Amino acid sequence: MIIVIIGAQWGDEGKGKIVDLLADSFDIVARYQGGHNAGHSVYVGEKAFVLRLLPSGIIHEDTTCVLSNGMVIDPKAFFEEIDQIREKGISITPERLKVSSRAHLIMPYHRALDHTSEERLGNEKIGTTLRGIGPAYEDKAGRRGIRVADALSPEVLKLRIERNLEEANRIIVLYGQPPLRADEIFSEIAPLVERLRPFVSETSHFLAEAKKQNKKILLEGAQATLLDVDHGTYPYVTSSNPTAGGASVGAGIPPHHISGVLGIVRTYATRVGEGPFPTEMLEREEDMANLIRQRGNEYGSVTKRPRRCGWFDAVATRYAAELNGFDSIALTKLDVLDALDEIKVCVGYQINGERVDTFPAVAQDLIAIEPIYATLEGWKSETVGITKLEDLPAKAREYVEFLSGSIGVEIGLISTGPERDQTIILPDSVMESWFKS
Repeated sequence: MIIVIIGAQWGDEGKGKIVDLLADSFDIVARYQGGHNAGHSVYVGEKAFVLRLLPSGIIHEDTTCVLSNGMVIDPKAFFEEIDQIREKGISITPERLKVSSRAHLIMPYHRALDHTSEERLGNEKIGTTLRGIGPAYEDKAGRRGIRVADALSPEVLKLRIERNLEEANRIIVLYGQPPLRADEIFSEIAPLVERLRPFVSETSHFLAEAKKQNKKILLEGAQATLLDVDHGTYPYVTSSNPTAGGASVGAGIPPHHISGVLGIVRTYATRVGEGPFPTEMLEREEDMANLIRQRGNEYGSVTKRPRRCGWFDAVATRYAAELNGFDSIALTKLDVLDALDEIKVCVGYQINGERVDTFPAVAQDLIAIEPIYATLEGWKSETVGITKLEDLPAKAREYVEFLSGSIGVEIGLISTGPERDQTIILPDSVMESWFKS
């Protein structure tokens, strides 16, 4: 069985907790795209783990984790994260962690180029985390990237750095930054690559063999559907494909081997960085946005930036369900809404006075959207830690049912807090079968 976990909104839906929950029932967790610009927070008792590159399954000692070919990896960030997780008592060895030889490396000049790119765009900047992810993917698409396999040869690594830096320095200097030196970059990266060598593997072959042995595989992405470079709110997107189709390419797994797709959906919406956000709580709802932000701890796991908060967008989430083919949905952060008298859900869009029930492709149309809201009554009682559906307040159950009906997909799991055991798994759902099989 191979299951893909997909964020259905703009990210930060709580994928880390759900992967951590499912990992106990799976043999392998593989990350298939992105870099260290997105963080997954996992809470186990009094310990909090913030994972940027490592899959959430790394916390489970019997789970093997994979960084697949679709990723871009900063070797310095990779070992910083490993060292931090080891300090918390988690064993990380080459037997437990496999890194694809075909993954691309983020180099110091990629970070510098990220800064110059945002400066060049000015008021139209994307709002990146400035960690070099976009420029690394640009080099990959431009066939000048440095893969892990290439870097394992010092001669090739040195040659590629010199070749790429010649072009990168032209741009870096143009924006008033001092040029980078190839010998200094090589001296920094070469020892890290050598330390990386024991972890390097042909991961697509490893996953294919695991499939033959009937091992259970979980594919985990970063970011989310509405940040997909093809299907998201372009150009305010990431540089890879977090959607289900990207999982097949990014992990090197045939599409027909994927058994199911799980969508992660939050009971409200947030967004980090620039870009259109139709249901954002703006000036007149600033107090509500602050309440949601505080109750939900809506600050970036990696950057600590405050997240923009908004109401649940059923139109955008239906779009995500269509793109990814969700079989079931995990609904997170129900407890954040406990204090609300009323809860809005966007059920349609208006653009220039005309009703639109699909997700527009053009950013300017997204900016012009006037959401059409349904208003539901809040439950005004605590749901934190509830583990049975029948124990939820009636109005909370109605809200869950309304969201499921609006999306058109079953909700198989409800998260009622950050801890593993603060979870409701709905009986007879597709989700329940994944835990049992």
